Amino acid sequence: MMANMENTEKLAHIRHSLAHLLGASVMELYPGSKLTLAPAIDNGFYYDIDVVGKVADTDLEKIETKMHELIKGWSTFEKQVVNENDAKTKFVGNEYKEELINGIVEKGEEITLYTSGAFTDLCRGGHVENMKEVKADAFKLERVAGAYWRGDEKNKMLTRIYGIAFETKADLDAYITQQEEAKKRDHRKLGTEMGIFAFSDFVGPGLPLWLPNGAAITEELEKLAKETEFLAGYKQVRTPHIAKESMYITSGHLPYYEESMYPPMEYEGGKYYLKAMNCPHHHQIFGASPRSYRDLPLRLAEYGTVYRHEKSGELFGLMRVRSLSMNDAHIYCTEEQFADEFRAVNDMYLKYFKIFGIDKYVMRFSTHEASKLGEKYVDEPGLWKKTEDMVRNVLIESNIPYIEVPNEAAFYGPKIDVQVWSAIGREFTLATNQVDFAVPGRFGLTYTSNEGKVETPLCIHRAPLGTHERFTGFLIEHYAGAFPTWLSPVQVSIIPVKEAHEEEASKVFNTLKNEFVRIEKISGNESLGKRIHKAKSMNTPYVIILGDKEKESGLLTIEKRDGTKVQMSLEDFKNHILSEIKSRSQIN
Repeated sequence: MMANMENTEKLAHIRHSLAHLLGASVMELYPGSKLTLAPAIDNGFYYDIDVVGKVADTDLEKIETKMHELIKGWSTFEKQVVNENDAKTKFVGNEYKEELINGIVEKGEEITLYTSGAFTDLCRGGHVENMKEVKADAFKLERVAGAYWRGDEKNKMLTRIYGIAFETKADLDAYITQQEEAKKRDHRKLGTEMGIFAFSDFVGPGLPLWLPNGAAITEELEKLAKETEFLAGYKQVRTPHIAKESMYITSGHLPYYEESMYPPMEYEGGKYYLKAMNCPHHHQIFGASPRSYRDLPLRLAEYGTVYRHEKSGELFGLMRVRSLSMNDAHIYCTEEQFADEFRAVNDMYLKYFKIFGIDKYVMRFSTHEASKLGEKYVDEPGLWKKTEDMVRNVLIESNIPYIEVPNEAAFYGPKIDVQVWSAIGREFTLATNQVDFAVPGRFGLTYTSNEGKVETPLCIHRAPLGTHERFTGFLIEHYAGAFPTWLSPVQVSIIPVKEAHEEEASKVFNTLKNEFVRIEKISGNESLGKRIHKAKSMNTPYVIILGDKEKESGLLTIEKRDGTKVQMSLEDFKNHILSEIKSRSQIN
C-alpha cells in the first residue's frame, strides 16, 4: 500500500517556508551577513549563513523572537522568474548565491526568486500557500553548528542554524520529549560507557574500533544473518578489499561514485582502489563459471568490509563512518524469477523486524528522473520503466507500506531504502534493496536459457541488516543499551560475596562458559555493592549473587534486569538461558 505523502509534503513546505523566515530574521539582526542554502529536513529546517559577527545558542531566543515578529507581516510567497544578470544583481556581493546561480544556468534551468513580506530569496520553491498554515507555537530554533560551504572542508566554515517545526504544538512537544529521551539513549554516549566501540586519532576519523563488547554484538548479528541466509539458499563468498581501476570503470562506479571512493593507489603501473562496494566482485564470481538457467536464482552473500570516503563534516558516531561491514548479497535471476526473489527479500526484512521488535517501518521506493538519463542514471529508458513497474507491483501485491520518491534511484536501477522507527519513535534508514538491470551486461554476465539462448541475468542488491556500524548504533538507541539476552555483550554476571564463595562461583562460571554463554565473574577487593552496581550499569540481563545461602542450598539467586529475583538450580538456569538465547527472545 502506498503510504500517504500529503502530510509529508505539507510539513516539508511549512519547514521550507520557515527557513525563509529564519533567513530574513538573521539579515535584520546581523546586517551584511550572506545567506547560502536553506533546505527543509527531517523534523525541521536549517540555514547556512556567512554571519557578520557570531551567533551562539544563547542568541537563538532573540532570532526566534524576530521570526515571530516578521511572520505577522508575511502571507503568500510570490514567484518571479528572472534572467542571470538580474539574479546576480539582486544578490551582488554574495559569492555563494552567485555560485548557485551559475550552477542553475549551467543546467539550463530557470532562475526563480520567491518573496514574502519584504524578504526575497533564490529558491526552487516548495512553500505553504499562506503563512497562516504555519502555527507560531509549532516551531522552535534548536541549535547552532558549524558547516563547511557545500560540505567541503576546503571551503569556508559557515554558521548553520537549525530549527524544528511541526503542524501543531502537540506534535512539537512530543518531538521535544522524544529528543530528551534520545539524548539518554545516544549511541555515542552509551557505546562508550558500555565499551562497545572507540575511535582513535592514530587510526583515523570514521574508522571505528570494535571493542570486545561490540565485537560480541556484531558476531551475533553476523551469525543471525548467515543462519537466515543459509536457510534461504544463499551461498557465502569472500572477496578482496582492493581491486583494479578497470573493474570500477567497467561497472560504472567510477564515473558515478568516484567522490565517495578513496583515492587510488599506484601499483605495478596501474591503479587500485579500496573496495567501496561488493557488487563488482560478486559479478566476477558469477562470471567465473558457465551458468545455465538451472543455476538461477544464484544468491551470493558476503559480510564484506567496504570503505567510503565520507566527508569529515558528515561523520557521526557509528551512523556515518568510512569503514563499513556490510550484510551484503546479490541475487542473479531471470526476469520470470524476479518477483518471487524480490518478495522473498522483503519477507526477510519483516522477519528481522519481528526479531528486533521493530513495529513501525516503511519502504522508500526511489525511482529515476528521465531528464537525467545519461548524466545521473544509465541511459536505458525502456528498462527503467520496466523494472520500476516490476518493483512497484511487488510492493502493491505484498501490501507493504511504501512511499515513492523520484530522482533518488541508484545509477543502475530503482531501489528501496528501508526506513524504521526505534522504540522511542526516532527514524533511521536501515537497509537497502536495489535492482540492477545494467551492470551485469557491462561485465558480459550471461546464462543459457532452457531454449539454449544466451541471456543476461537481472541482479538484486540487498542488505537487510545494512551495516554492522549503522545497525548497531540503531540497536543501542532502540534498546537503550539493554539488549535482549541473545544479543547482550555480557549475558550473565556472577558475583561471589566473599573469597569463601569463589570456588562455587567458578563452578557456575565454567559450566555456563562451556555452553558458550557470555559470562563474567566479578571478584576483587571492591565492596559487594560496588560490584553489583558494576554489573547492573552494563545492563547485564542476569546477575547471580552467590553467598552462604546459595552455597548451602545449591540454588542460585538470580536477579533479572527488571529487578525481579528467582531461585533455581544451576542446571535449570543453564537450560533456561540456552533456550532464551537460541530462540532470540526479546524478553529475558
